[in-house]
Amino acid sequence: MCGIYGSTKLYTKEQVENKLNRIRFRGPDKSQHLYINDRLVLGHNRLSIIDLDERSNQPFTYAEKIHIVFNGEIYNFQSLKKTLKNEGYQFRTTSDTEVICAAYMAYGKNCVTKFNGMFAFVIYDERTDELFGARDRLGQKPLYYYFDNHTFEFASQISAIQLHNANLSISKKAISYYLAWGNIPDPYSIFNEIKKLKAGHTFTYNLQNKKYQEECYWDISIHPKNRFSGTFSEATEILETTLKDAVKIRLFADVPVGVFLSGGVDSSTIAALATKTTSSKVKTFSVKFNEKGFDESIYAEKVAKHLQTDHHVIECNYNEGISLIEDFCHYFDEPFADSSAIPSMLLSKHTRKHVTVALSGDAGDENFIGYQRYAMTQRGAMLYHLPTPVRKSIAGLLKITPHYKLKTLGEALHFKTVNEVYLAAMTGVNLDWITEKDSFLDVSERKYLEHNHKNLLERISGFDLKTYLNWDINTKVDRATMAYSLESRSPLMDYRIVEFAQSLPTHFKMKGSNQKRILKEVLYNHVPKEIFNRPKAGFTMPFSQWFKTELKDFVLSELSKENLENLPGIDAEKVYSKIQQHMNGSWNRYPLIWKLLVLKQWLSTNGKHISIT
Repeated sequence: MCGIYGSTKLYTKEQVENKLNRIRFRGPDKSQHLYINDRLVLGHNRLSIIDLDERSNQPFTYAEKIHIVFNGEIYNFQSLKKTLKNEGYQFRTTSDTEVICAAYMAYGKNCVTKFNGMFAFVIYDERTDELFGARDRLGQKPLYYYFDNHTFEFASQISAIQLHNANLSISKKAISYYLAWGNIPDPYSIFNEIKKLKAGHTFTYNLQNKKYQEECYWDISIHPKNRFSGTFSEATEILETTLKDAVKIRLFADVPVGVFLSGGVDSSTIAALATKTTSSKVKTFSVKFNEKGFDESIYAEKVAKHLQTDHHVIECNYNEGISLIEDFCHYFDEPFADSSAIPSMLLSKHTRKHVTVALSGDAGDENFIGYQRYAMTQRGAMLYHLPTPVRKSIAGLLKITPHYKLKTLGEALHFKTVNEVYLAAMTGVNLDWITEKDSFLDVSERKYLEHNHKNLLERISGFDLKTYLNWDINTKVDRATMAYSLESRSPLMDYRIVEFAQSLPTHFKMKGSNQKRILKEVLYNHVPKEIFNRPKAGFTMPFSQWFKTELKDFVLSELSKENLENLPGIDAEKVYSKIQQHMNGSWNRYPLIWKLLVLKQWLSTNGKHISIT
C-alpha cells in the first residue's frame, strides 16, 4: 500500500519531493523519484508489506525498459509468478511489483485480467514511449490524473497534483454532485481539470502524440448470465471454499496482520475464516462508543471470545474525535460526507499500533443484499401497485404526521417510479435546498438501476456495487486507513466472490426478511447463530446528538446565515431553516449539517484563491 505519482511536466526535484511529501502518510517507509530520459518523472511513497528489502523499492525497473509505480496488492502473485517462470521470465525479488512487470511483458495490456487484487499502477514502456495504467475492478485503490493536451500528471491523491499547479478551477458541477451524493462520483473530482480513472479501467498515454485513451476491462452485466443452477447447500459450500481462499491469500504479508471486527455478519465471517486459515492467533479490533445506541463493541467481544482471538477494543474519545474532524480534509483531499469516516480513522489510528495490515468485511451488503434500505425499497415498491391517486393520498397523509421518518416516506411516494425512489434514497428525498439541480443525477451508472433485465433487489444492489461501494466505501476506507499508514484488505471484494454472488438466485441471498442468507450460512458454521439475533447497526458516530449538545455552538457558528450565503450551490435560507429543525428536535438533519461542515472546511483550506466554474 503506497502513494504513487508521475508527470510528463518536469517539475524541479524540490517540487517533486514536495508533492510526494504531501501524501507521505500513504507510504512512510521510503520516498523516492526517478527522472527518465528528461521526459518523465515517476515518484513513490512506500509502505513496505511484501519483500521488505530495498530491492523492491519503487520506482521499479524491469528488464531495463519497463518502469513502474504501483499502489496495492496482487494477492495471486505467487501462482502467477510460477506460470511466468515456466514461460521464461526471471525474477530478482519476492515482490508482487516485479510480477506485474513480467505479466505486462508477457500479456500486454491484458495482464490486468490475470490479477486478483486491489491496485492502481502506471507503467512506462520505453519500447513504445507509452504510459499504461490500471485501476482494480471495484475501485479499491484511487488513481487521479490531470491532462491538458500538453501535460499528463497522475497521483494516488488529488493534493499531490494540486501542489505547484496554478491551472486548476473548482468544479461547480462537482459541488452539486457532492451536495446530493455526499461524495464526488467517478470520473469527476472537485477540480474541473483533474479526473479519476474509473474502476475496472485501463488507460494509455502516448508521450509522442499526447493521445490519451481509456478502456473498460471488467464490469458486472445488466443481463443475467452464468446463472448458478445448483442447490442452496452446494452454493454455500462453494462460497465458503472460495471465501476461505480469499481470506488466506489476503493474510499473506511480511508484516503483522489483523482483522477489523464490528461484531456484524460480514466482519465476523472474515474473522472466523481467518482463524481457520492461519496457525497463529488472530488479532481483532473494534471501536467502542460511550453514547447509548451507538456501542456495538459488546457483540464484537462475544464473537472474539468464541473465536479466541487477541481482541482489542478502541474507545472513541470525544476530544480525539473532534481532533480528527479538524484534520479531515488533509487526508480526504476533496469534500467527502460519510461521517463514518471519523470512527474509521480512529479505528485505523489505534489498529496501526499493533499491525500494518487489517482485513475488513466491506462489500458483504452489496454482494448479498444486506442493507436495510433494500428490504424497505422492496416493501415500498408494493405501494406502486396502487392507483396513483391512492398513493398520492397516502403520501399527503404521511407528510402531515409529526414523525420525520414518516414525512420522508410521504415525500418519497411522490416520485413516479421505484427507480426514482431509490435514487432519492441515495441522494436525498428533498433537495430543494440545492440550487444547481440539473446535473447531480447525471451519472452513467444509472444504467445498472434503470433496466428490466433483473428484479428490483438485484438492480439496486448492483447499482450500489458500482456507485456506493466505489465512490463512498472504498474512498472512506482507503483514506481513513492510509492516513495512518495501515493497509486494509477486503476478501468480500475478491472478484471471484463478486461474480459468484452475481450468478446466484436472489432467494439465496435474501428470502423473506432473511438478508445475506447464504453468507450467514457460512458464518453459522463457525459462530453460534444466537450472537447475531439483533437488528443490524451502522458504523456511525453520535453526531446527531453532538450537533445539538457539545457541538451546537460550533455548528451554529460555522453554519451561520452569513457563512451559508458564502457556500456555493445552496439556498442559504432553506438550509438555515433545516439546521433549526435539527436543533429543535423536529427533524434529524445531521447528514446535511455534516455535509456542509465538510464543504466549508475544504473551501476554507483550498478555495481561497481558486475560481469556481
